[in-house]
Amino acid sequence: MTFHAPLDLTIHDSQGMYDPGAEHDACGVGMVTTLNKRPERKIIDDAIEVLVNLNHRGAVGAEENTGDGAGILMSMPDEFMRATVDVELPEAGHYAAGMAFLDRDIATSGQQERAIAKIVREEGLEVLAWRVVPTNPDGLGLQALASMPSFKTLVVADPEGRLAGIDLDRRTFRIRKRVEHEVGIYFASLSARTITYKGMLTTMQLKPFFLDLSDERMKAKIAIVHSRFSTNTFPSWPLAQPFRLLAHNGEINTIQGNRNWLSAREGRLSSELLGEFKPLLPIATPGYSDSGTFDECLELLHLAGRSMPHAISMMLPPAWEKNDQLDPDVRAFYEYNNTLIEPWDGPAHIVFTDGTQVGALLDRNGFRPGRWQVTKDGYVVLASETGVLPEIPEENILIKGRLEPGKMFLVDTDEGRIIPDEEIKKTLASQH
Repeated sequence: MTFHAPLDLTIHDSQGMYDPGAEHDACGVGMVTTLNKRPERKIIDDAIEVLVNLNHRGAVGAEENTGDGAGILMSMPDEFMRATVDVELPEAGHYAAGMAFLDRDIATSGQQERAIAKIVREEGLEVLAWRVVPTNPDGLGLQALASMPSFKTLVVADPEGRLAGIDLDRRTFRIRKRVEHEVGIYFASLSARTITYKGMLTTMQLKPFFLDLSDERMKAKIAIVHSRFSTNTFPSWPLAQPFRLLAHNGEINTIQGNRNWLSAREGRLSSELLGEFKPLLPIATPGYSDSGTFDECLELLHLAGRSMPHAISMMLPPAWEKNDQLDPDVRAFYEYNNTLIEPWDGPAHIVFTDGTQVGALLDRNGFRPGRWQVTKDGYVVLASETGVLPEIPEENILIKGRLEPGKMFLVDTDEGRIIPDEEIKKTLASQH
């Protein structure tokens, strides 16, 4: 994989009826979390099993061992990070980490690391460590091997110790966007709250490839998995999902208009929380899939001061206009936000997280499936279909159901509860 600045993920130029700007995916998504308020190894193991059992929803190329993409997004595994990074880390939330896709040439990747470190310093943070991500490429197809980058985890922190959590993420967002534009390097994630492992893999290759995923010290409260089926796209390592905040099954049919409006508004973007925008533009990475651009816009709205439920409700609103039974305050919330951003429409099942809350919702028409179940011992499983964890006995299921159009399914792992959709909407309406 060769990198150039600014980052452009376009794989092939327009030719004949093919337009890279119209790329979409159809995939399988899953999520495992806990109501027990503590990180567990079981979350990782169960999520990977869910992923493997969604294998039929992904796709492969002409080589059956080159997958369209598979990955896992999890809440930050603090115990694992402390055990594998060769420096003493600050307390959880006070450091950020993420996997960079670097050049395989050692000299070139060294130059890239130095350029990234310079940007980190310019943004007021310090590099604590670079860690080689151990991988096992045995069994990967020739196409995946030919385009495979090298992988290193970057760990950064505020030398003054003031920035933590989402405040630190706002700074790493600036670093990541500048690195994309100035160095041309892709980060799967760079956050104090979550971390993503993904690649041009099949669902069954993910765990054997990334050896970290087999480490018993890797524990989390939340794990989201994704199996990619590129309906009219070309697979690549960066286009695998999950992205930084979400995994998406479906397609955004309005994506070109959404991108155009996002680009048109860039000259007016401002945020006291994010600082000067000029070095961060464009927000939408060229060559990204519709899901990738959705993730970038969601990230912008979230880091600019909105909760995840608020941000995603702006982008994927329910059919509120002609719903006479809708609470007037809730209607006013959607009506106001409709003046700020247009809906991102199309069949969609999206699972999202900020590292504490994890949720899912469908498009307003409910054109993608989603099933969930809660066990008596406090685990929540959600996926594109039922049966993804067949070893759960029926007698251990406390409640189960399906995602409904216009309704959000949301778990707060700090509070250890499922937040009802009505409460979410009333909270958003009362706050805004």
